[in-house]
Amino acid sequence: MESTPTYLNLSLVIEQHARLTPEIDAIVFGDTIISYGELNALASKVANALREMGIEPGDKVALSCPNVPYFPIVYYGILKAGAIVVPINVLFKPREIEYHLSDSDAKAVFVFEGTEELPMATMCKKAFDKVATCEQMVVMCADKTAPSPIEDCKSLSALIFDKSAQFDTHPTKPDDTALIMYTSGTTGTPKGAELTHMNVFLNSIVAFNLHVPGLDYTDGIQKTCLITLPLFHTTGQTAQMNAQMFAGHRIVLIPRFEPQTALEAFKKYHVNFWTGVPTMYWAILKYVEENEIDVAPYAESMSIMSSGGAPMPVEVMKAFEEKFTCRILEGYGLTETSPISNFNHPQVESIPGNVGHGVFGCDVRCVDEEGNDVPIGERGEVVMRGHNIMKGYYKRPDATEEAFRGGWFHSGDIGIMDKTGRVSIVDRKKEMILRGGYNVYPRELEEVIMTHEAVSLVAIIGVPDEKLGEEVKAFVVLNAGHELSEEDFIAWCKEQFAANKYPRYVEFRDSLPVGGTGKIQKRALKEEISKGA
Repeated sequence: MESTPTYLNLSLVIEQHARLTPEIDAIVFGDTIISYGELNALASKVANALREMGIEPGDKVALSCPNVPYFPIVYYGILKAGAIVVPINVLFKPREIEYHLSDSDAKAVFVFEGTEELPMATMCKKAFDKVATCEQMVVMCADKTAPSPIEDCKSLSALIFDKSAQFDTHPTKPDDTALIMYTSGTTGTPKGAELTHMNVFLNSIVAFNLHVPGLDYTDGIQKTCLITLPLFHTTGQTAQMNAQMFAGHRIVLIPRFEPQTALEAFKKYHVNFWTGVPTMYWAILKYVEENEIDVAPYAESMSIMSSGGAPMPVEVMKAFEEKFTCRILEGYGLTETSPISNFNHPQVESIPGNVGHGVFGCDVRCVDEEGNDVPIGERGEVVMRGHNIMKGYYKRPDATEEAFRGGWFHSGDIGIMDKTGRVSIVDRKKEMILRGGYNVYPRELEEVIMTHEAVSLVAIIGVPDEKLGEEVKAFVVLNAGHELSEEDFIAWCKEQFAANKYPRYVEFRDSLPVGGTGKIQKRALKEEISKGA
């Protein structure tokens, strides 16, 4: 007797609602409203176009797009075709785009045309031309009737114009890779975390269920989620977009966070749920206070908000909850954990500064160097296992083996567990800088900066910043006979790195502190900063 094949494709999160309630809103973007039926039809057109382009199941397709409707349309289209989505940061420069296209073995790339300030398609074309294995580039134009601004590249609208709105979704297996999400980890070299259809699907359900107690689902009114975090990032993508699509809610997209824009959206769309990094909460509070705004009309529909990406200052949390009469739940996770591993569950009391218990199906421990549990209340590395843990790092078996020591995924973060199982994150990865919710890895910057002809040695560290949590600072030793001003150095870095990465501060020195093994002692530099030197 032939067994029934196991089938799970992440695009099912939109297909189910396209069958049951095709007329309800899926995406709102300004004056554009796309229903679930329309979203599914457009994604099917993309899938048919991919087939015609020669994209086969298992091929990698890169996607560089801000928070506009094109992102979910192309995202779910790639998944329907059984291909693998490789999201790319929209702020990346050609050098960074080239690396991601090449390392992921992407066969095609879909890129938003961008703006004069951020000409995404132009920058992508420079990278695309250098990657022989990436055979096709498609441009998503803000005006869907406009031709592609890049020669020899089709616009998405032209590509899907005559394609069928019906597509038989490829029957991917639960353990098939759905996404390759890049994270630098502790090595500084960006690594692609392979997340499976099961990883992301189940984490989306987890994210949805974490907010059910705070929302009334019996009133027959469709709920609304505002998304200001970038969709190319795992939190905006899974904990918000995929989770809300699974629930049949509508998502309101804003390409760029601004306090006034977010507040207006809260009121106009009766937003029930929003996730932000702490600096977003801080910015809204500051804007409200400076402009003496009565927040009651904006907070009318809000129930549960969530925060991640960086520790939420206790005073900011208290002030926001009091002013907006809502509850903020903090969570924790990594790209490799799909992303949610810990959360302050709404059923139990939250502890400010604590990221809560492991989520459903995810076991969490704090261990010592030998992998043994540390005593309650003591520091240890946070390790996890569960359905949300990645398949591994793409083409990096050694890094995968290192990350999964003893059968547990090692986060590299240091935490303290209390007697109830709640976890507080007390230290991030040893050298990682957390700038406004974005991870910045010093080694990646250092390796590129060392290519500057005037630079002899460089050390990158994070320095305290009131708004962003940490800012990027470079300590530089120049080659003999070379001169370099602060302005010229920062301008050069700005050309090499995305806007969330490049150093805003630089200090030129004759030497840097080194230890007995010859390694630069960044701890000494940080101690100088902490002492006000």
